[in-house]
Amino acid sequence: MTKQQKTEIVDFLTAEFKVSQAIVVCDYKGLTHKELEVLRKDARANGTKVQVAKNTLVTVAARNAELGDVELAGTNIFLWSEDQISACKVADKFASDNKEKFAIKSGIIEGKIANVDTVNAFAKLPSKEELLGMLASVWMGPVRNFTIGLDALRRKKEEAA
Repeated sequence: MTKQQKTEIVDFLTAEFKVSQAIVVCDYKGLTHKELEVLRKDARANGTKVQVAKNTLVTVAARNAELGDVELAGTNIFLWSEDQISACKVADKFASDNKEKFAIKSGIIEGKIANVDTVNAFAKLPSKEELLGMLASVWMGPVRNFTIGLDALRRKKEEAA
């Protein structure tokens, strides 16, 4: 790999890491190309980006993105997204499907180094869309109850008439 290619990769990762809220570092030793494509497809569907890069390049990119000094060793694949939950959910789901070959090592969530337990905790949270659905349901509760009450009153008056 030439110095120019390394610089391009570091610049790309730095730009991506600056706008991402979560970066998950995983060990992927033993995965086949087809299994990695399944991970990439699932990640794309959830708005998460995936890349395998040299640890030194990712360390430089993380430092340039002001995420601190990240210690990386071994074979790593990096997942990141613009929200905190998507990357964690994709990594957790794929890790549970491929326990022998894929494991979450650590992460960076909202600019802070996170351990495996923190990444797993974020993976269990509902997504932004699910939270908005819950909020809409709570807001619609009084209206729903009011219309049920009006309908019951209408039926009672019809029966009385």
